[in-house]
Amino acid sequence: MSSLSVLPPECLLQPFPVPQRLMLGPGPSNVPARIIAAGAQPMLGHLHAETIETRNRVTLAVSGPGHAAMECAIFNSLEPGESILIAVNGIWGERAAEIAERIGAKVNTVVTSAGGYFTNEEIEQALDKYRPVVFFLTHGESSTGVVHPIDGIGDLCHKYNCLFLVDSVAALGGTPICMDEQGIDIMYTGSQKVLNAPPGTAPISFSERACQKIFNRRTKPISYFLDMSWLANYWGCDDKPVRAYHHTGPVSSFYGLRESLAILAETGLENSWKRHKEVAEYFHKGLEEMGLKLFVQEKKARLPTVTTIVAPPGYDWREITGYIMKTFNIEISGGLGPSAGMVLRVGLMGCNSSKANVDKVLEALADALKHCHKSRV
Repeated sequence: MSSLSVLPPECLLQPFPVPQRLMLGPGPSNVPARIIAAGAQPMLGHLHAETIETRNRVTLAVSGPGHAAMECAIFNSLEPGESILIAVNGIWGERAAEIAERIGAKVNTVVTSAGGYFTNEEIEQALDKYRPVVFFLTHGESSTGVVHPIDGIGDLCHKYNCLFLVDSVAALGGTPICMDEQGIDIMYTGSQKVLNAPPGTAPISFSERACQKIFNRRTKPISYFLDMSWLANYWGCDDKPVRAYHHTGPVSSFYGLRESLAILAETGLENSWKRHKEVAEYFHKGLEEMGLKLFVQEKKARLPTVTTIVAPPGYDWREITGYIMKTFNIEISGGLGPSAGMVLRVGLMGCNSSKANVDKVLEALADALKHCHKSRV
């Protein structure tokens, strides 16, 4: 009999039964066995030379999800009182605006309806009007299913002496983007989307223009944990001879992230982009043949990694997603932010981007529409 007054929870004395599910929501995606195995390799210290290997001057992985990388990018590139312009066409622009407000920045936004995007002319007009030091844009808006055009925007930002900050959490690896060629100054992604690694690491990269600003600040960033002057040294990106302790990074998660990048390198970026595009188009064709409507009307603006489907009239989207989970063990989700209650979202990312998975989710949707309640109102 234990002398402790509080006994351990019974649930912790039993194995944790994790169900096998096909993760076709907007993330996280399924993790391939090869990446799972990488995470089980022997532990290394977070300051061991083998743990940290980078070539770009400031490219590293933030210890945290894509949201941590968003905060890292904004906290380091902006100082209190400085101006940021944010393109809002979904929830991630809204989040970026709130984060920037919290550090006392002057926040201006350009806003378009869910499912839409901005022309370069509209962006230039806003840059000319607000003269920000940073322009934020979401490349793959997972809440609305839009992939935003990138070409020419970097040149516009530099014309107005502004850093170009891009969120590519839901898109990197699944649709074309070239940071250097397109004049992007700061870009980040998440490990759990196209890369198929477990959540918790977030690759981020800074151009030389961005480095000039973030390493010559007048004030310290609001977050110690996300301060790039510390993180750059921690990752050996600042040319200093000695790396200082900052935090204990998630070493096993770094293994998984590295393996996911190795898989992408073996596949080839262009091959990955091509496969995601072809699979998405196959899915869209199947949806339209079922009589379902795609939320993003312009084909060129449809994000290949996350498809938004107009919620079928007369149905409760929660019943549809619940039925598919219970009957087929497949996760799809409803809308988020401005698309809440309006759409179903299906993610086909990385290893999950296959015509076989499309056939499975089309079958599940067709069955759900037969068995879920449809209102006559």
